[in-house]
Amino acid sequence: MIVTRAGFLTSVQDLGRTGFREFGVSTSGALDPFAVRVANLLVDNDEGAAGLEITLGGLQLRLNDERIVAWCGGEFEVQIGSRSLPAGRVARSQAGDELKFRPPQIGCRGWLAISGGVDVPIVLGSRSTDLRAEFGGFQGRTLRDGDVISLGEWPGSSAFAKATADKPTTAKIISSWTAPHDWVSPARPNPILRFVRGMDWTRFNASTLQRLTSEPFTVSPDSDRMGVRLTGPELSRADNVDLISEAVAPGTVQVPPSGQPILLLGDCQTIGGYPKIAQVITVDLGIAAQVRAGDRVRFSEVSLGDAHQLFLQRERSLERFRIGLSLRDQ
Repeated sequence: MIVTRAGFLTSVQDLGRTGFREFGVSTSGALDPFAVRVANLLVDNDEGAAGLEITLGGLQLRLNDERIVAWCGGEFEVQIGSRSLPAGRVARSQAGDELKFRPPQIGCRGWLAISGGVDVPIVLGSRSTDLRAEFGGFQGRTLRDGDVISLGEWPGSSAFAKATADKPTTAKIISSWTAPHDWVSPARPNPILRFVRGMDWTRFNASTLQRLTSEPFTVSPDSDRMGVRLTGPELSRADNVDLISEAVAPGTVQVPPSGQPILLLGDCQTIGGYPKIAQVITVDLGIAAQVRAGDRVRFSEVSLGDAHQLFLQRERSLERFRIGLSLRDQ
Protein backbone atom coordinates (compact mmCIF):
# COMPACT_ATOMS: atom_id res chain seq x y z
CA MET A 1 0.00 0.00 0.00
CA ILE A 2 1.07 3.59 -0.60
CA VAL A 3 0.69 6.28 2.05
CA THR A 4 -0.57 9.26 0.05
CA ARG A 5 -1.17 11.26 3.22
CA ALA A 6 0.26 10.15 6.57
CA GLY A 7 -1.94 12.20 8.87
CA PHE A 8 -1.05 13.60 12.28
CA LEU A 9 0.57 10.49 13.78
CA THR A 10 0.25 7.06 12.20
CA SER A 11 2.41 4.09 13.16
CA VAL A 12 2.62 0.34 12.71
CA GLN A 13 1.49 -1.46 15.86
CA ASP A 14 0.52 -4.97 16.95
CA LEU A 15 -0.18 -6.38 20.43
CA GLY A 16 3.12 -5.17 21.78
CA ARG A 17 6.58 -6.29 22.76
CA THR A 18 6.39 -8.62 25.76
CA GLY A 19 9.12 -10.27 27.81
CA PHE A 20 11.65 -7.43 27.75
CA ARG A 21 10.48 -5.00 30.44
CA GLU A 22 13.18 -6.25 32.81
CA PHE A 23 15.68 -4.77 30.33
CA GLY A 24 13.88 -1.42 30.25
CA VAL A 25 12.08 -2.06 26.93
CA SER A 26 8.55 -0.64 26.86
CA THR A 27 5.65 -2.79 25.74
CA SER A 28 4.63 -0.34 22.98
CA GLY A 29 1.98 -1.86 20.73
CA ALA A 30 -1.53 -0.58 20.09
CA LEU A 31 -2.88 1.49 22.98
CA ASP A 32 -6.08 -0.55 22.70
CA PRO A 33 -4.89 -4.13 22.15
CA PHE A 34 -8.45 -5.45 22.31
CA ALA A 35 -9.50 -3.25 19.38
CA VAL A 36 -6.63 -4.68 17.34
CA ARG A 37 -7.66 -8.23 18.18
CA VAL A 38 -11.24 -7.56 17.07
CA ALA A 39 -10.21 -5.78 13.85
CA ASN A 40 -7.84 -8.63 12.96
CA LEU A 41 -10.50 -11.25 13.58
CA LEU A 42 -12.86 -9.35 11.27
CA VAL A 43 -10.40 -9.60 8.37
CA ASP A 44 -9.41 -13.21 9.13
CA ASN A 45 -5.93 -12.35 10.41
CA ASP A 46 -4.14 -13.76 13.39
CA GLU A 47 -5.19 -11.61 16.36
CA GLY A 48 -1.63 -10.39 16.81
CA ALA A 49 -1.08 -9.27 13.22
CA ALA A 50 0.35 -5.80 12.74
CA GLY A 51 -1.91 -2.98 11.58
CA LEU A 52 -1.94 0.80 11.70
CA GLU A 53 -2.69 3.05 14.66
CA ILE A 54 -4.13 6.36 13.44
CA THR A 55 -4.13 9.41 15.69
CA LEU A 56 -6.56 12.29 14.97
CA GLY A 57 -7.17 11.16 11.40
CA GLY A 58 -5.84 12.65 8.20
CA LEU A 59 -4.59 9.29 6.91
CA GLN A 60 -5.04 8.44 3.24
CA LEU A 61 -3.87 5.13 1.74
CA ARG A 62 -3.97 3.54 -1.70
CA LEU A 63 -4.14 -0.25 -1.77
CA ASN A 64 -2.32 -1.90 -4.67
CA ASP A 65 -4.20 -5.21 -4.68
CA GLU A 66 -7.43 -6.73 -3.44
CA ARG A 67 -7.74 -6.86 0.35
CA ILE A 68 -10.25 -7.10 3.19
CA VAL A 69 -10.14 -4.20 5.65
CA ALA A 70 -11.77 -3.29 8.96
CA TRP A 71 -11.13 -0.76 11.69
CA CYS A 72 -12.06 0.01 15.30
CA GLY A 73 -11.64 3.11 17.45
CA GLY A 74 -12.95 6.65 17.87
CA GLU A 75 -15.79 8.26 15.92
CA PHE A 76 -13.91 8.70 12.65
CA GLU A 77 -15.50 9.23 9.28
CA VAL A 78 -13.82 6.60 7.11
CA GLN A 79 -14.26 6.19 3.38
CA ILE A 80 -13.20 3.44 1.01
CA GLY A 81 -13.56 4.89 -2.44
CA SER A 82 -16.81 6.87 -2.28
CA ARG A 83 -18.45 4.59 0.29
CA SER A 84 -18.58 5.15 4.05
CA LEU A 85 -16.98 2.38 6.12
CA PRO A 86 -18.34 2.31 9.71
CA ALA A 87 -16.31 0.91 12.60
CA GLY A 88 -16.54 -2.86 12.91
CA ARG A 89 -17.73 -3.43 9.36
CA VAL A 90 -15.70 -5.40 6.83
CA ALA A 91 -14.97 -4.06 3.36
CA ARG A 92 -13.53 -5.68 0.25
CA SER A 93 -11.18 -3.29 -1.52
CA GLN A 94 -9.92 -3.52 -5.08
CA ALA A 95 -6.52 -2.59 -6.45
CA GLY A 96 -6.24 1.18 -6.56
CA ASP A 97 -8.90 1.86 -3.93
CA GLU A 98 -8.24 4.75 -1.56
CA LEU A 99 -8.96 4.57 2.15
CA LYS A 100 -9.40 7.86 4.02
CA PHE A 101 -9.65 8.65 7.74
CA ARG A 102 -11.09 12.09 8.52
CA PRO A 103 -10.63 13.71 11.97
CA PRO A 104 -12.80 12.10 14.69
CA GLN A 105 -15.77 13.71 16.39
CA ILE A 106 -15.17 11.79 19.64
CA GLY A 107 -11.96 10.05 20.68
CA CYS A 108 -8.62 10.37 18.98
CA ARG A 109 -7.32 6.96 17.81
CA GLY A 110 -8.30 4.24 15.38
CA TRP A 111 -6.80 0.86 14.45
CA LEU A 112 -6.87 -0.42 10.91
CA ALA A 113 -6.50 -4.13 10.09
CA ILE A 114 -5.75 -5.27 6.55
CA SER A 115 -5.94 -8.91 5.46
CA GLY A 116 -2.43 -10.36 5.44
CA GLY A 117 -1.25 -7.79 8.01
CA VAL A 118 1.42 -5.13 7.69
CA ASP A 119 4.69 -6.83 6.78
CA VAL A 120 7.58 -5.12 8.56
CA PRO A 121 10.57 -6.78 10.28
CA ILE A 122 10.03 -8.39 13.67
CA VAL A 123 12.19 -6.75 16.35
CA LEU A 124 12.30 -8.37 19.80
CA GLY A 125 9.28 -10.47 18.98
CA SER A 126 7.03 -7.68 17.71
CA ARG A 127 6.36 -5.50 14.68
CA SER A 128 5.30 -2.58 16.90
CA THR A 129 6.93 0.83 16.60
CA ASP A 130 8.75 2.09 19.70
CA LEU A 131 8.60 5.78 18.87
CA ARG A 132 10.85 6.91 21.72
CA ALA A 133 13.60 4.36 21.13
CA GLU A 134 13.09 4.61 17.34
CA PHE A 135 13.04 0.93 16.46
CA GLY A 136 10.49 -1.56 15.18
CA GLY A 137 7.55 -0.80 12.93
CA PHE A 138 8.37 0.97 9.67
CA GLN A 139 11.95 2.23 10.03
CA GLY A 140 11.34 2.97 13.71
CA ARG A 141 9.20 6.04 13.01
CA THR A 142 5.74 7.34 12.22
CA LEU A 143 4.57 7.05 8.63
CA ARG A 144 5.27 9.84 6.14
CA ASP A 145 3.68 10.89 2.87
CA GLY A 146 4.89 8.66 0.05
CA ASP A 147 5.87 5.65 2.19
CA VAL A 148 5.32 2.30 0.48
CA ILE A 149 4.35 -0.36 3.03
CA SER A 150 4.49 -4.09 2.32
CA LEU A 151 1.53 -6.28 3.23
CA GLY A 152 1.62 -9.98 4.07
CA GLU A 153 0.32 -12.67 1.76
CA TRP A 154 -3.45 -13.11 1.82
CA PRO A 155 -5.03 -16.31 0.47
CA GLY A 156 -8.45 -14.69 0.07
CA SER A 157 -10.13 -17.50 1.99
CA SER A 158 -12.23 -15.52 4.49
CA ALA A 159 -15.99 -15.99 4.52
CA PHE A 160 -16.52 -12.40 3.43
CA ALA A 161 -14.11 -12.78 0.52
CA LYS A 162 -15.86 -15.95 -0.64
CA ALA A 163 -19.31 -14.38 -0.31
CA THR A 164 -18.33 -11.40 -2.44
CA ALA A 165 -16.14 -13.20 -4.97
CA ASP A 166 -18.81 -13.07 -7.67
CA LYS A 167 -19.59 -9.39 -7.17
CA PRO A 168 -18.49 -6.84 -9.79
CA THR A 169 -14.87 -5.84 -9.28
CA THR A 170 -15.87 -2.19 -9.38
CA ALA A 171 -18.20 -2.58 -6.40
CA LYS A 172 -17.17 -1.43 -2.94
CA ILE A 173 -18.55 -4.29 -0.87
CA ILE A 174 -19.22 -3.61 2.82
CA SER A 175 -20.58 -6.21 5.24
CA SER A 176 -24.07 -5.95 6.72
CA TRP A 177 -22.80 -7.48 9.98
CA THR A 178 -20.45 -6.06 12.57
CA ALA A 179 -18.82 -6.65 15.94
CA PRO A 180 -20.42 -5.35 19.18
CA HIS A 181 -20.56 -1.55 19.35
CA ASP A 182 -18.64 -1.22 22.63
CA TRP A 183 -15.75 -3.19 21.13
CA VAL A 184 -15.41 -1.27 17.90
CA SER A 185 -16.31 2.22 19.21
CA PRO A 186 -14.88 2.52 22.74
CA ALA A 187 -14.58 6.32 22.72
CA ARG A 188 -16.84 8.09 25.22
CA PRO A 189 -17.65 11.73 25.91
CA ASN A 190 -16.70 12.51 29.53
CA PRO A 191 -15.48 8.95 30.19
CA ILE A 192 -15.40 7.24 33.57
CA LEU A 193 -12.34 5.06 34.10
CA ARG A 194 -12.63 2.23 36.59
CA PHE A 195 -9.64 1.44 38.76
CA VAL A 196 -8.36 -0.72 41.59
CA ARG A 197 -6.29 0.71 44.41
CA GLY A 198 -2.62 1.22 43.70
CA MET A 199 0.31 0.14 45.84
CA ASP A 200 0.58 3.61 47.43
CA TRP A 201 -3.13 4.19 48.06
CA THR A 202 -2.56 4.51 51.83
CA ARG A 203 0.00 7.30 51.32
CA PHE A 204 -2.89 9.67 50.54
CA ASN A 205 -5.32 11.06 53.11
CA ALA A 206 -9.08 10.53 53.03
CA SER A 207 -9.91 13.93 51.53
CA THR A 208 -7.48 13.38 48.66
CA LEU A 209 -8.90 9.94 47.93
CA GLN A 210 -12.39 11.41 47.92
CA ARG A 211 -11.34 14.07 45.38
CA LEU A 212 -9.97 11.34 43.12
CA THR A 213 -13.38 9.68 42.80
CA SER A 214 -15.72 12.66 43.12
CA GLU A 215 -14.19 15.40 40.96
CA PRO A 216 -13.36 15.49 37.23
CA PHE A 217 -9.90 15.87 35.73
CA THR A 218 -9.09 17.55 32.42
CA VAL A 219 -6.74 16.00 29.87
CA SER A 220 -3.68 18.21 29.29
CA PRO A 221 -2.30 18.90 25.79
CA ASP A 222 1.01 17.61 27.18
CA SER A 223 -0.06 13.97 26.64
CA ASP A 224 1.15 11.29 24.27
CA ARG A 225 1.46 7.52 23.84
CA MET A 226 3.57 7.38 27.00
CA GLY A 227 0.92 8.85 29.25
CA VAL A 228 -2.01 11.19 29.79
CA ARG A 229 -1.34 14.18 32.01
CA LEU A 230 -4.39 15.31 33.94
CA THR A 231 -5.15 18.64 35.58
CA GLY A 232 -7.69 19.13 38.33
CA PRO A 233 -7.91 18.82 42.11
CA GLU A 234 -4.50 18.44 43.71
CA LEU A 235 -3.81 14.96 45.03
CA SER A 236 -1.59 15.58 48.06
CA ARG A 237 0.37 12.87 49.79
CA ALA A 238 0.04 12.33 53.51
CA ASP A 239 3.84 11.79 53.81
CA ASN A 240 7.01 13.03 52.12
CA VAL A 241 8.99 9.82 52.29
CA ASP A 242 11.23 9.11 49.28
CA LEU A 243 10.08 6.07 47.37
CA ILE A 244 12.12 3.37 45.66
CA SER A 245 11.42 3.09 41.95
CA GLU A 246 9.12 0.16 41.27
CA ALA A 247 7.49 -1.48 38.27
CA VAL A 248 4.72 0.41 36.46
CA ALA A 249 2.50 -0.67 33.58
CA PRO A 250 -0.08 0.73 31.18
CA GLY A 251 -3.00 1.88 33.34
CA THR A 252 -0.89 2.92 36.34
CA VAL A 253 -1.89 6.32 37.76
CA GLN A 254 1.12 8.08 39.25
CA VAL A 255 1.07 11.28 41.28
CA PRO A 256 4.16 13.51 40.89
CA PRO A 257 5.03 16.28 43.39
CA SER A 258 2.69 18.69 41.58
CA GLY A 259 -0.27 16.59 42.72
CA GLN A 260 -1.57 16.37 39.15
CA PRO A 261 -1.93 12.68 38.17
CA ILE A 262 -0.43 10.95 35.13
CA LEU A 263 -2.18 7.96 33.57
CA LEU A 264 0.42 5.76 31.89
CA LEU A 265 -0.21 4.24 28.45
CA GLY A 266 1.51 1.68 26.22
CA ASP A 267 4.79 3.51 25.65
CA CYS A 268 5.31 4.13 29.38
CA GLN A 269 8.59 3.52 31.15
CA THR A 270 9.09 0.21 32.95
CA ILE A 271 9.75 1.62 36.44
CA GLY A 272 8.81 4.82 38.24
CA GLY A 273 9.40 6.52 41.57
CA TYR A 274 6.18 8.53 41.86
CA PRO A 275 3.51 7.08 44.18
CA LYS A 276 0.98 4.84 42.43
CA ILE A 277 -2.47 5.82 43.63
CA ALA A 278 -4.48 3.64 41.26
CA GLN A 279 -4.43 1.15 38.39
CA VAL A 280 -7.02 1.54 35.62
CA ILE A 281 -8.48 -1.89 34.90
CA THR A 282 -7.61 -3.72 31.70
CA VAL A 283 -11.07 -3.54 30.10
CA ASP A 284 -11.03 0.27 30.36
CA LEU A 285 -7.61 0.81 28.76
CA GLY A 286 -9.33 1.15 25.38
CA ILE A 287 -11.42 4.03 26.74
CA ALA A 288 -8.30 5.64 28.21
CA ALA A 289 -6.58 5.42 24.82
CA GLN A 290 -9.29 7.64 23.32
CA VAL A 291 -9.04 10.68 25.60
CA ARG A 292 -7.65 13.86 24.07
CA ALA A 293 -6.75 17.37 25.19
CA GLY A 294 -9.68 19.11 26.86
CA ASP A 295 -11.65 15.95 27.64
CA ARG A 296 -12.98 15.60 31.18
CA VAL A 297 -12.26 12.30 32.89
CA ARG A 298 -13.62 10.80 36.09
CA PHE A 299 -12.43 7.80 38.12
CA SER A 300 -14.51 5.13 39.82
CA GLU A 301 -13.17 2.45 42.16
CA VAL A 302 -13.98 -1.25 41.69
CA SER A 303 -12.74 -4.29 43.54
CA LEU A 304 -9.98 -6.49 42.20
CA GLY A 305 -12.49 -9.32 41.98
CA ASP A 306 -14.81 -7.20 39.85
CA ALA A 307 -11.89 -6.25 37.59
CA HIS A 308 -11.04 -9.91 37.08
CA GLN A 309 -14.68 -10.79 36.38
CA LEU A 310 -15.08 -8.00 33.80
CA PHE A 311 -11.93 -9.18 32.04
CA LEU A 312 -13.05 -12.82 31.98
CA GLN A 313 -16.52 -11.88 30.74
CA ARG A 314 -15.04 -9.98 27.84
CA GLU A 315 -12.69 -12.83 26.96
CA ARG A 316 -15.59 -15.30 26.99
CA SER A 317 -17.60 -12.98 24.74
CA LEU A 318 -14.65 -12.68 22.38
CA GLU A 319 -14.36 -16.47 22.22
CA ARG A 320 -18.04 -16.71 21.22
CA PHE A 321 -17.46 -14.03 18.60
CA ARG A 322 -14.40 -15.92 17.31
CA ILE A 323 -16.46 -19.12 17.03
CA GLY A 324 -19.21 -17.24 15.21
CA LEU A 325 -16.76 -15.93 12.68
CA SER A 326 -15.27 -19.40 12.15
CA LEU A 327 -18.74 -20.80 11.42
CA ARG A 328 -19.12 -18.26 8.62
CA ASP A 329 -16.11 -19.86 6.95
CA GLN A 330 -17.81 -23.27 6.69
